[in-house]
Amino acid sequence: MKTILRDTSVRAVGARLILLLVGCIGLALVACSTGAPGGGSATDDAQVRRGQALFNATCASCHATTPDTVIVGPSLAGIAERAGGRVTGMDGLAYIHQSILDPRAYTVEGFPENIMPPTYSQTFTAEDIEAIVAYLMTLGK
Repeated sequence: MKTILRDTSVRAVGARLILLLVGCIGLALVACSTGAPGGGSATDDAQVRRGQALFNATCASCHATTPDTVIVGPSLAGIAERAGGRVTGMDGLAYIHQSILDPRAYTVEGFPENIMPPTYSQTFTAEDIEAIVAYLMTLGK
């Protein structure tokens, strides 16, 4: 015996398929989203945490992360917002990266030149530098 679907059954099945499809797309979008504040991924979060640990172990003895606090060098609170305006034609990421690798390239006004060690390019790996920059880009946001 052959089963014949009535028009209403076809519509019900079609509606269920559409709902199923929409649900699958929604789940896919949730699975692909990072869930981290600011759109960062778990990998980005791990990099920032690593950068913070490196900063605390090496840089925090001279640079504060609280506003208007000077230890030896300038406070880095808000550096993510200020860095892009320091050197014409250089974005914040490039400025911070350059300042770590070649600290004598740019000196913040009011601070002595040649005080930051120029050896970080030998001390840190490229991944270390990227992690520190990633951490510094979270300051002041």
